[in-house]
Amino acid sequence: MSIVASGAAALPSAPDGKGVGPLLRGWREQRRVSQLELALRAGSSARHISFIETGRSRPSEEMVLRLAEHLEVPVRERNALLLAAGYAPHYPETPLDDPAMDALREGMERLIQGYEPYPALVVDATYNVLAANRGIVMLLDGVPEALLAPPLNAMRLTLHPQGMAPRIRNHRAWRDHLLAQMDRQIALRRSEPLRALYEEVAAYPVPDPTPDDQPLDAVPYFALPMRIEHDGRVLSFISSISTFNTPMDVTVSELAIETFLPADPATAKYLQDLRS
Repeated sequence: MSIVASGAAALPSAPDGKGVGPLLRGWREQRRVSQLELALRAGSSARHISFIETGRSRPSEEMVLRLAEHLEVPVRERNALLLAAGYAPHYPETPLDDPAMDALREGMERLIQGYEPYPALVVDATYNVLAANRGIVMLLDGVPEALLAPPLNAMRLTLHPQGMAPRIRNHRAWRDHLLAQMDRQIALRRSEPLRALYEEVAAYPVPDPTPDDQPLDAVPYFALPMRIEHDGRVLSFISSISTFNTPMDVTVSELAIETFLPADPATAKYLQDLRS
C-alpha cells in the first residue's frame, strides 16, 4: 500500500478572541512550569513572561519560538502562536504528494517494505493510514470492505467490533493501551479531531474478558503484546512508534511509523515461513 496524502494542507489560524499571551499561559500551565522556571529556560525574566501572558508586552517572533520550544509546543501550534502574536507562520505544511516530499515518501516506503514480513505502517496525527506493508494487509484479513474504504484509520480498524477487535485475544489490555496513548497525545497536541476519534473508539462495545486479558505485571513478555488470531493460530506482536527528530515542517512533525516486532519465536517463524 503506497503512501497517500491525508488531505490538503490547511493554514493554521489563531483561536478567536485569544492573544498570544493567554495561549502561552495555557501551554505553560499544561506543562506545569512556573513563570520563573520558563524564564530561566528561555533566558528571560519572570516579569517579562508575566507581561507577555497578560498582554502588557508583545513578544518578538524569536521569543515566541523560544518559549514554544521550551514548552514543547507541537509544530502546528507554534504557527498558531505566531499568528496570535501578529507574525507569519514559521513552519510550512507541505502536502505529502508534493514533489518536495518525494525523498521522504520513498524513504518511508523502503523502510516499511524492508521490514517485511513483519507488519509496519505510516500514520498521521489522527491515525489515518498513509502507507502499510504486506504484513499489515495480512492482519486485516476478514475486515469488511466498509472499514477498508479510505481514509483508513488505524484506531478504527483495531478497535471497531467489525474490525480486528474480535480477533485480538487480549482486547481489553490492548484497548486500554491504545486509549492511554491517544489520551497522552491529546494532552500534548490539544487536537479536537483526535479527541473526537478518541470519544468514538472509546464508545465501541468491549468484548467479555478472556484469559489473555490479564494484569500487565502478569504478562510474560518484555512489553505488552498484541495477541491476534490469524488463520487458526495466535500471533503476538510488540509495537514500536518512531517519529522524526526536530521536524521543520508541520506535515513531517505529525507523521509516525509504527512497526510490529514478533513477541515470540513461534510468531517470527510463522511470518518467515509465509515469506518463503
